Order: sequence, then C-alpha cells, then structure tokens
Amino acid sequence: MKNIKLYKIFIYVSLIALAISIVIPLSWVFMSSIKENSEFYASPWNLPKGIYFKNFIDAFIQAKMGEYFLNSVIVTALSLIILLVVALPASYVLARYEFKFKKIIDLLYMAGLFINVNYIVVPIFLMLLDWDKFLWQYFKLEFFINNIFVLAIVYAATSIPFTVYLLTSYFKTLPKAYEEAAYIDGCGYFSTMIKIMFPLAKPSIITVILFNFLAFWNEYIIGLTLLPSSSKTLPVGLVNLTQAARGKAEYGMLYAGLVIVMLPTLLLYISVQKKLTEGMTLGGIKD
Repeated sequence: MKNIKLYKIFIYVSLIALAISIVIPLSWVFMSSIKENSEFYASPWNLPKGIYFKNFIDAFIQAKMGEYFLNSVIVTALSLIILLVVALPASYVLARYEFKFKKIIDLLYMAGLFINVNYIVVPIFLMLLDWDKFLWQYFKLEFFINNIFVLAIVYAATSIPFTVYLLTSYFKTLPKAYEEAAYIDGCGYFSTMIKIMFPLAKPSIITVILFNFLAFWNEYIIGLTLLPSSSKTLPVGLVNLTQAARGKAEYGMLYAGLVIVMLPTLLLYISVQKKLTEGMTLGGIKD
C-alpha cells in the first residue's frame, strides 16, 4: 500500500510540475504581449501596468502578421479538407474490404510513417521547380512554386500515411453488424460509408484533425521552401518578425506575434478537448 501511495504522489507531483512548466511560460508570453516597450527595461517579470493593444495592431499591420495569419488559415483549411477527402475513404476500404494488392498498399502506407518530410523537402522543391520551368517554357506560366494551393497539397500528401494508419486502426475496431444493418435497410456501399461509418469514427476523425492542424499550422521548413518570394505563412512570418523585433528592440510586438500564432491552437484544443474522449464506446453495439 505504501508503494502505491508513493507512486501516486510521484505521479501527482510530476503532473503538477509539468503543468507549472507550461502555464508559467504561456502566462508570461500573454502578459508580455500587452506591455509597453519601456516596461521590459525595468524587469521582464513585472506585471503589465495596463493593456497595450497597439502591440497587436503593429504586429498585424506593420509586421504583416494579419496577412500571414490569413495565409495559414487558408493553407491549413485546404490541407485538412484534401487530407480527409483522400484519407477517409482510403482508410475505410483498407480496413473493411479484401482486394488484390491490399497488403502491398498497406506496406507502402506503413513505410510512409518512417519518412521524415523534412528530409525530402529539397527533392520536392526541385521537382516542382522543374514543372514550373516546363510551364514557363511552353505556356509562359508559373504555378507550382509560390502557390498556396500547391503547398496545401504537399502538406496533405505528406500526412496521408499517419492519417490512414490511425483511421484504419479505428475502422477495424467497429463491428460489421452496423454495415449489415445498413445493407438490410437498403443503403449502398457509399451511403453506408458516409452516413454510418464516418459518424461512428468521429472520435478518431477529431483526433486526426487536431494532430494535423497542429502540424500544418506550425510547419516552417516546407512553407519557407515552397513560398520563397510570395506572401508567407504564419510561422515563417513569425521568424521574420523575431529578427526584425530584435533589431528594433520592439519586444511587445514580438510577443504579440507569438500570441497570434499560439491562440488558434489553444482555442482549438479547448473546444475539442471533451470530444476527444467522448463516444469512445461507439465501437460496440448497444443493446
């Protein structure tokens, strides 16, 4: 019994320490974002004397964080839509049906899990650059570089292996009785997939959306490489803001930029926190 109590105490202390290590830096960033620049020279740990919203205005307008924010919203939304449109049917088919070359396709998806996308950024860039050279040579057009839609496709494509693996594992846990009941009621294969199976997979789909949203929203290297001269995404813009703010010693605007980047992810997690854990019994049939 003593060992169990000591173990629980250790767990609670560890969790409290972890929470403190996260809450304190977050609170410090939020407080710093509403400070005037002069307040940083006295002590960065002092509470703000008031609420200085001009930091956010300067970050949105002068540092173009508003433009970068919109770009990240568009890229992330497009990436998630493309990813779900491709991965959901693929995962369902791989989980529920037997067909030729299924094992090979499963093996390819599994192999994709071990590929770090940062290692193939240069080949992707050179491939798209060659396609742009072809278009320019024959049609005087440029499409694949500096294109937000192409960036969204690359994001979605690089996340397909993990997404398919996760969704396939969940679909396999759902009893076939749901599909059999749908077929008896007159539903076809497509209707059963859309109306029955996808709603049952809602907890897994929300998890996939959350993980991929965080990956797309915070991605830096691919966004920097594929958008070299056009408008940037938010993480790339934040790095530019960091460099500019250090040179000008405008710390309030810098922390306002950090808040702009962090706030959507925090709000998303808070909004879906309950949904991530609810409905976990959907894989069983209720009597």
